[in-house]
Amino acid sequence: MKTKLFFLASLFFLTATSFSMAQSRNFKFGVKGGANLSNLRGDDVFVTNDPSIRIGNTSTRLTGFVGGAFVRFGSTIFIQPELLLSQKGGMFNVFRDGATNEENKVDVRFTNIDVPVLIGFRVGDVLRINAGPIASLRMSENGGLRQALNEIGANSVQDNFNRAALGYQAGVGFDIGNLSLDLRYEGNFTNIVDVNTDNSTLNSQLRRKGNLWQATVSFAIF
Repeated sequence: MKTKLFFLASLFFLTATSFSMAQSRNFKFGVKGGANLSNLRGDDVFVTNDPSIRIGNTSTRLTGFVGGAFVRFGSTIFIQPELLLSQKGGMFNVFRDGATNEENKVDVRFTNIDVPVLIGFRVGDVLRINAGPIASLRMSENGGLRQALNEIGANSVQDNFNRAALGYQAGVGFDIGNLSLDLRYEGNFTNIVDVNTDNSTLNSQLRRKGNLWQATVSFAIF
């Protein structure tokens, strides 16, 4: 409930701001939606009580929804804050040496409130280039990593995921009238998975950062 109220209040603030500045040609307010293709990357982990069991990365990217609102201040050079609900995560491969395990992939999914703040510039009337920081607040996760982490001594799933993370986005956008298409890459400065056990080597191996490719379609209301 608190999450919904926060999201609605933020959306109301963006809407109210748009009405007060709607007459400015250097201001836009709109909504957007699209898809994330995300992954988690880190070192392979060897289970301490059975060295033949490993937890490693896969090349599989998870598909998730992203959507929300944006405002844009400026024309040739602009700043664009956004408020987004974003689904992201990655795949772990839990396997025993010498065995194939297509059925043993662990799906880890998060639902986040994301706040990117992009700075960019226009090239002509259509093309935009933009980049900037993004702050993510984790609202929920599916717990798919619980069993795999319990095997190697992690305390609990609540201890294994950072609630907040900082990262960056960079990409290009194309504007045609009130419609826009954006293609971006996102990476993390901070770890998404960061466990705390009595084995410092194990803690280091288990750390994971996220990355994703994002495609969205936007509609400028004002």
